[in-house]
Amino acid sequence: MDRLVNTVRPYAWGSHTALPELLGQEPTGEPQAELWMGAHPGAPSRADRGDGLRPLDELIAADPEGELGAATVARFGPALPFLFKVLAAGIPLSIQAHPTLDQARAGYAAENALGVPLDAPHRSYRDANHKPELICALDEFDGLCGFRTPAGAAALMAGLRVPALDPLIALLGAEDEAEALRATLAAILTMDEATAAATVRETADAVDKAAAGDPDGPYALYGRITREFPGDRGLIGGLLLNAVRLRPGQALYLGAGVPHAYLHGVCVELQANSDNVLRAGLTPKHIDVPELLKVVDFTPGAPELLLPTAVDTTPGEELFPVPIDEFRLSRFVLTGRERELDGRAPQILLCTAGRARLTAADGTVLDLARGRSVFLPATGTATRLDGDDATVFRATVTL
Repeated sequence: MDRLVNTVRPYAWGSHTALPELLGQEPTGEPQAELWMGAHPGAPSRADRGDGLRPLDELIAADPEGELGAATVARFGPALPFLFKVLAAGIPLSIQAHPTLDQARAGYAAENALGVPLDAPHRSYRDANHKPELICALDEFDGLCGFRTPAGAAALMAGLRVPALDPLIALLGAEDEAEALRATLAAILTMDEATAAATVRETADAVDKAAAGDPDGPYALYGRITREFPGDRGLIGGLLLNAVRLRPGQALYLGAGVPHAYLHGVCVELQANSDNVLRAGLTPKHIDVPELLKVVDFTPGAPELLLPTAVDTTPGEELFPVPIDEFRLSRFVLTGRERELDGRAPQILLCTAGRARLTAADGTVLDLARGRSVFLPATGTATRLDGDDATVFRATVTL
């Protein structure tokens, strides 16, 4: 068992207080956005095995089968296939989508062939992996996810009574729903600067007025965007997307191509081990319009909220089911009864409430306080977990 020392990423959209509160630390005065737990080379967790802190990716690279297990290496390769996070959004994140595995491999190879540096601000592919992700709300969590139907998006725009939106509303009337959404998003992203500035300004004024008149109405979540991103055409693009509010314990799975933006709140996030992001707005960063339009899935539909289901093979474990095997997220709500964790796959445990305790097969005991995490290598032996009024999330793979 390795107690993890993790990195907090200070992105500008982060909350100033949520992660310090979780970790029992004083706020720094700067935004703190993501707590990374895993072996991504961008910010690997560190562990001390008696010779000082060492990055987890280095420990795994030195003995992949010993750390991950032979089955995991055979199935996913010699690196930890997932990245576990706590995400704390103080202001909206960019509207974004992630590529399929084939798209990521092709895009990464193409940019390498062109000699684009990995840290170049205009680079779209930082690695050759896809980035499906699962979030589970720790408190009330607001976001945008997936496309509304064209008719629904047109009605939302029409309700603002902004004449500058009429050309977009007309595009949404096309018979092919996916093509209607594609054409509308392309029109928003390629609109000339003067037209975009005027359209965004008029739309923002109408959104603010509508939200003030009905704080629980359909425009309320978009008020966060007008306050934090004045003049950003992502406001108009966001009207094409479903507004979603997760209650604590509700989860959302985002596959390749699904456009989304996290607006506010704290969640745990489990994703494939990648940092590939194609942006569409609410950001000063580079927007690669042609590549984005290739990656985005324009299929309309309301997102499906997930609730955990009981795991028959592990009493007390609640699983958030997803359609991939590279990551698996589950939760234990501990009330004094000991639970047993299978040791055949690598796993990271995170305590988000109370205090838990882990006992290894050799009798070693490790306390897990709120905000702390631990890496369990795939030793093949079970680890016991217990605690009173504690909540522990478990990130692993499906074999």
